[in-house]
Amino acid sequence: MINSAAIGRTRALIDPRKALSLSGAVWFTAAAIGQLAFVLYIAAFYYVSTFQGNFERMDGRVIHGFISGDVPGNALFLSHVLLAFWITASGPLQFIPQIRNRFRAFHRWNGRFYLTVALLTSSGALILTYLRPHFGSFALLVVNTADGMLIIAFGCLALRAALQRRFDDHRRWALRMFIVVSGVWFFRLGYGFYFFITAGKMPGSHNLTGQADIAVASTWVVALLGLEFYLYA
Repeated sequence: MINSAAIGRTRALIDPRKALSLSGAVWFTAAAIGQLAFVLYIAAFYYVSTFQGNFERMDGRVIHGFISGDVPGNALFLSHVLLAFWITASGPLQFIPQIRNRFRAFHRWNGRFYLTVALLTSSGALILTYLRPHFGSFALLVVNTADGMLIIAFGCLALRAALQRRFDDHRRWALRMFIVVSGVWFFRLGYGFYFFITAGKMPGSHNLTGQADIAVASTWVVALLGLEFYLYA
């Protein structure tokens, strides 16, 4: 017969809250490393292409990047991809406790910078989405629109909570904002994984109109639901 006291001691060794906190820390560490790789990719490709004046090179990686004659749209697109470097680099720094607690002034100013850039890039992305020729399915349009709108909403709610000194609420809204701001990163990560498991053939992906495209574009929704579970628990 199993000793009930031994079972009790085993259960006592497993603290659910500590296990949840550890899982969150592991996820965030992996995400921060992945976003650092994304930052290096942006610098190596988009910044180098910009400095070389080779804007046509970018069209091989994006749809409707540079359009002949569309000067405002091209300028907005270029600012969007270049600002992506800064928002991706600054975001994870906001959630490292050692930085947040020891360098409070940096945390506040970096947060203001992160929020400002997030609002600019999300607004710019929505403008490009609706003023340029549409590509992909209607479902993809809904997913991308929801992502941009939530960035603005979560950012404003995070700011309001900080101004009201409701720092627990501020942290929750900032985490939600971080997830939706990372939508493009999740998209790239999902496509990379899909490319890997299908050996580059990627069935179901047809000009961003296939079911696989919609599923990959919606990965940030899954991440947001995971965050809600983490915050609730």
